[in-house]
Amino acid sequence: MRSYRELFRTPEFTPFFLSYAAFNAALTIGGLSLATMVYRATDSPLLSALSMFGPQLAQVLGATFLLSGADRLRPRSTLVWSGLAFATLTAVLALPGLPVWGVFVVVLVQGLIASLGGGVTGGLLNEILPKSGFVLGRSVFNMASGLMQVLGFALGGALLALLSPRTCLLLAAVLYLTQAVSYRVGLTARPPRASGRLSVRATWRNNAFLWSSRGRRLTYLGLWLPNGLVVGCDSLYVSYAPEAAGALFASGALGMFMGDVLVGRFVPPALRGRLATPLLLLLATPYLLFALRPDVVWAAMAVCLSNVGFAASLVQQERLMSLTPDDMAGHALGLRSAGMLTMQGVAAALAGSLAQVTSPAAAMSMTAGASVLVTLALAVAGRRQPDAVAATAPGLAR
Repeated sequence: MRSYRELFRTPEFTPFFLSYAAFNAALTIGGLSLATMVYRATDSPLLSALSMFGPQLAQVLGATFLLSGADRLRPRSTLVWSGLAFATLTAVLALPGLPVWGVFVVVLVQGLIASLGGGVTGGLLNEILPKSGFVLGRSVFNMASGLMQVLGFALGGALLALLSPRTCLLLAAVLYLTQAVSYRVGLTARPPRASGRLSVRATWRNNAFLWSSRGRRLTYLGLWLPNGLVVGCDSLYVSYAPEAAGALFASGALGMFMGDVLVGRFVPPALRGRLATPLLLLLATPYLLFALRPDVVWAAMAVCLSNVGFAASLVQQERLMSLTPDDMAGHALGLRSAGMLTMQGVAAALAGSLAQVTSPAAAMSMTAGASVLVTLALAVAGRRQPDAVAATAPGLAR
């Protein structure tokens, strides 16, 4: 499958895509609004970064306890209920008088729900599309995320100039509700991909199997660490340029969109597999410019160029699926999502802490430098002969 026409003619792909786009629009508007509200209340770069990226920290708990449900729960029902939960929790964040500690409790719960939803979404995409369409379909989903971030951050920035952050949070809650309704109407009810119930034991067992292959381990580390550190840079936009954070987020989303179009649609499969390391280096190096404290125009250009490198995840996810049994696809992609988002939350905390004792600009350049070093280390490790990968997981995936 090499054309967008074929992709959107695939049954259920279009409503699935539109629902996912609504989720990302809500996520961007809500995240920017919450970070702005917390920064105005506390004047803290650390708390502002954690309020926006804190849900990612909860992903490690979801990966530990809940991920077996990614293949063992009914996909449509799970996505509908997670959308309703996000709508409710976002409305709670808009309540006047909610203390900062209450904000972070809600953010934690959102992260737990998202850890399961990410696995269900990835597994369902793998089920709706044939294997030949996975990279193109995943790139379109990434493009939807990027486009919705461009629109969401731009719209969010404009709305915050006119409305209060709490009002903007309520608008995000409406979008989450729209997403839930779209999933219910547009998707077919499917049985779970694997038998058995959601359990902590099954989650640990499947995690152990996925981590047992050296090829998968290196792929997971490549998906989690370099881009997680770069998202730590992103988490400081509000404190770096409080009045222009929406423009920086939108510029980054535009770069991400461009990278997904180029890699997902135009790069041939034979070349695609060799692009992971160059793209990850592209992702980090433009942020080194922030050591010079550029003005908003130059900062936006650097962010846009950098985020083209997020397309590395397309290459890495394709490799991960080639190393994973089909009946564990949801769990494998959920672990990818949970680990990546957890690392993003850790990096946001790290970058925010550095910004507290130095400056947002210095913290961004140092975090980007760490991403470059990690990428080079993983590239060296990947040159060693990988171990053999089991094609099936008897007794583990069930």
